[in-house]
Amino acid sequence: MAGFELFPPPSLWDNLRLFWQFEDMNVLWVLMGSVLLGMSASVIGGFAFLRKRALIGDALAHAALPGVMMAFLLFQTRDPLIIFIGALCSSFIGFFLIDWLPKNTKIKADAALAITLSFFFAIGLMLLSFIQGMEVNNKSGLDKILFGQAAAMTEGDIKLLGYVTVFVLVTVVLFFQKFRLIAFNQAYARTLGIAVNRYELLLALLIVMSVVVGLQLVGVVLMAAVLLTPMAAARYWSNQLAHILIIAALLGALSALISTQISYLAPAMPTGPWMVVSLSVLFILSLLFAPQKGLIKQHLNYKRLRQKVAEENVLRTLYKLHEGHPFSHHHFTQADIQSFRNMPSSCLQNTLKQLCKKGLTECTTQGFTLTPEGIKKATQLTRRHRLWENYLNEQAALSPDQVHQQAERIEHILTDAQEAQLQQELSNSQQDPHGNQIPSSVPSSIQSPVHSKEGGGRN
Repeated sequence: MAGFELFPPPSLWDNLRLFWQFEDMNVLWVLMGSVLLGMSASVIGGFAFLRKRALIGDALAHAALPGVMMAFLLFQTRDPLIIFIGALCSSFIGFFLIDWLPKNTKIKADAALAITLSFFFAIGLMLLSFIQGMEVNNKSGLDKILFGQAAAMTEGDIKLLGYVTVFVLVTVVLFFQKFRLIAFNQAYARTLGIAVNRYELLLALLIVMSVVVGLQLVGVVLMAAVLLTPMAAARYWSNQLAHILIIAALLGALSALISTQISYLAPAMPTGPWMVVSLSVLFILSLLFAPQKGLIKQHLNYKRLRQKVAEENVLRTLYKLHEGHPFSHHHFTQADIQSFRNMPSSCLQNTLKQLCKKGLTECTTQGFTLTPEGIKKATQLTRRHRLWENYLNEQAALSPDQVHQQAERIEHILTDAQEAQLQQELSNSQQDPHGNQIPSSVPSSIQSPVHSKEGGGRN
């Protein structure tokens, strides 16, 4: 091998650098097509998601297959515009059947969707098999429409995809208010004089166009995921529809970027399936880590709420134990607290430890007692609890034995304004249904020797 110089294969970083240089026009076309499809399909798919027609994209993608094959049989060309028009017509026929069957027959909407999907897909496969047996040119690659083949996209495909994307996004921006109203409340939209049927037809056209134009890239089987997954993920990041659609578009574009890079680094990996995998990963990340609605955030909020409820329950229990005794000269043990509040010892110890850290209780060798700040907080909680018991007793006609458990839940979320409103509606009542005094201010001691009788004396 003398005279020959062996070059090591390019590293991963070298391939990434080459990818971002865009020296290969095919790579650039695939990237542009993926990003455009990810954005348009994510935005328009969001409205199908909101209208609870999540699988309409899947059905329309399958319904497009016969149109593709018929367009090829009639014109014997794979011109992107011819194929697009054929698929568009076929998908619209499928959409009409899905909409017509439930309205005019006893067939349910899900059954109509399944019937249409299966029927059109079967016809498409039959036509595909027939074409494969014909002696015609340009028939190779038609089967790739089932699963998509981004590498086979041409400049004509990218131009068509770009035109459709611009049309879809501009139309959504122009008619956003109408689409939003129709998605959430069609009956109200009709009362405003909006031509709901006309806008529904326009929305259907946009969905069909997005589905059809993405078949070359993603394929019939996976198109529904590109329509729906970005919207499902984006809903965890915001409550505003405009923001959700923007986030969905960005997620669609990001998944396109990730999948195109993976396909470039590993040529055996197709772009379409990796786009769906990337979207699924982004959905899982959103499900777990979204700042307000993510599962981890909700779990932390739930833990904080449980800790808050436990602390406030212990504070109110100490208040009840202090009734009839000077607040600053009486201490209570864990056993005393558990005699009124049935809590596991480990939970009670942890709760008392947190209350001591917050300066609401003091721990001595004699036991636990409320600090001045703890007295203030416990008095407020007891006041709200007993006011709510009175309200349920007077307004909801619940017996004194029934009101305690309800008050246990509501006392933790009542606000100052609601507390004042309760006091006003109850004509400044002074006692709860059990005969216990409703505290009106932070006392230095409880004058009444009567012990609390709430919930049988234990809660």
